[in-house]
Amino acid sequence: MPALSGRKVSPALQPRPEDYDYDLDQALSSVMGLRASVPPDAFTAEALGTERAGNAVLIRDNGVVLTIGYLILEADTLWLTPSEGPAVPGHVLAYDQETGFGLVQALARLNVPALPLGRSSAARVGDRVVVAGAGGRQNSVAAHIAARQEFAGNWEYVLDDAIFTLPSHPVWGGAALIGGAGDLIGIGSLQLQHESESGSGENLNMIVPIDPLKPILDDLLTRGRPNRPPRPWLGLYAADIENRIAIVGIANGGPAQRANLQTGDIVLAVADHEVSDLADLFRRIWALGPAGVDVPLLIYRDGRTLELSVRSGDRLRYLKTPRLH
Repeated sequence: MPALSGRKVSPALQPRPEDYDYDLDQALSSVMGLRASVPPDAFTAEALGTERAGNAVLIRDNGVVLTIGYLILEADTLWLTPSEGPAVPGHVLAYDQETGFGLVQALARLNVPALPLGRSSAARVGDRVVVAGAGGRQNSVAAHIAARQEFAGNWEYVLDDAIFTLPSHPVWGGAALIGGAGDLIGIGSLQLQHESESGSGENLNMIVPIDPLKPILDDLLTRGRPNRPPRPWLGLYAADIENRIAIVGIANGGPAQRANLQTGDIVLAVADHEVSDLADLFRRIWALGPAGVDVPLLIYRDGRTLELSVRSGDRLRYLKTPRLH
């Protein structure tokens, strides 16, 4: 997870106000630093750490701040730091497992403007964008959209239409993707490496598009989660390895561990349907019903095949409940 200190953007990559048709500095002022502390006994502490840092962006004048959810999962202490002015405490409002978005309520006034939500569906490959971190121009990247495509994460996560940008921002978590109208069209999630046309590796940012937030935003603000049945969650990490789907990690105390799934198992099928890649694996699981459904798996282990059934869970039930600062 990126730290905020010591990760500056090269001056050659920083955006210039004259290159944009909106007030660049005003848009960038909506982005702030975020620091969160998580108890050592939290469910996500081992995987994500107990001290987390990244970015967040004000989306409503009443202090509602949007970030990437992994920064704030199970946080009991949270601080927001605008580009100007003192840090203010925050309270975790919501986390959505399907999109990965997280919401925070600032508990003191943030003297910055809210960044309006744009339409990520209108963004096209090649469009000029800004990937904005806390601290204004010197911590932001003048970038372009390099690709739009499906993304599957090994933690039981799939985006149908993720946005990928170049050059990469060094502090990507929670960074704001600002479109051509000076609006928010995505939130930074990951840094990935891909092979360029010259054959060398280069980093790019994976961005969660903003459009999936809009239909669930009011539910997140009022209920803390979307008004839909939670997806079944197994508590495993999987990867495509040599055209096979291998389990590369198991969450301690999760459903997969209780069902005796093991690191190194190869997943051949879900409910008699062969699976071909990570996205297919997760979608087959989710298609069986809401959290709590039994998930039949065909597993290859140590030269033999096994049939195992995992009683899925609701991931949020494994997490510590946010408390007021």
